[in-house]
Amino acid sequence: MPAGMTDPTDPDRNCALCPRLHAFIAAQRELHPEWHNAPVETFCPEDGPASVRLLIVGLAPGLRGANRTGRPFTGDFAGDLLYGTLSRFGFSRGSFAARPDDGVELVETAITNAVRCVPPENKPVGAEINTCRRFLSASIGAMPNLRAILTLGKIAHDSTVRALGERVSAHPFRHAGRTQAGGLEVFSSYHCSRYNTNTGRLTEDMFTNVFKDIANFLNEPAPVAVSPSRA
Repeated sequence: MPAGMTDPTDPDRNCALCPRLHAFIAAQRELHPEWHNAPVETFCPEDGPASVRLLIVGLAPGLRGANRTGRPFTGDFAGDLLYGTLSRFGFSRGSFAARPDDGVELVETAITNAVRCVPPENKPVGAEINTCRRFLSASIGAMPNLRAILTLGKIAHDSTVRALGERVSAHPFRHAGRTQAGGLEVFSSYHCSRYNTNTGRLTEDMFTNVFKDIANFLNEPAPVAVSPSRA
């Protein structure tokens, strides 16, 4: 990349930085040409990244979810719980119908993934997580009014902590966790996947309580001091 340029916030549609993921998407394009089958961009409010105060970071697009629809957490079970909870706390408006044209709008909130391309069996490898972190870092840097991040699952949490320039050992993942990293408040939750909810690892009440903590934090006055640059 030429000197003086920064990483874009989202990969190119035909991004080939991760050969395994690039090949997997190519195969899915052959099987399902009507699907999105490309890196899934961050879902932002209509007012753009500058209006975002809360960023939600998931693991990666689901094969028949965001990889199919092109919008994070849209098209599979995880989105039902996430978007329902966002609406309940005023972080979104409109009726979620699990498709990108349902009219849902985010309110001072953005949703992205630590890995932007769908991985086989929903399991990105370490090199893919590390490679894609440049886009997570750039996305965070493009949100000057960001105050809080919610990480869904350990992989998303650890990658976010690293994107903020911090050591994972100093900010270990735990459900309902809360820590300060890179000048931001980082909240963590088990991922809202069907597996976690079916096994009872995550209940709706547990998920709701995390959002209560986030809403209470965002309702507090922002600190006057300017936080260190995250660009």
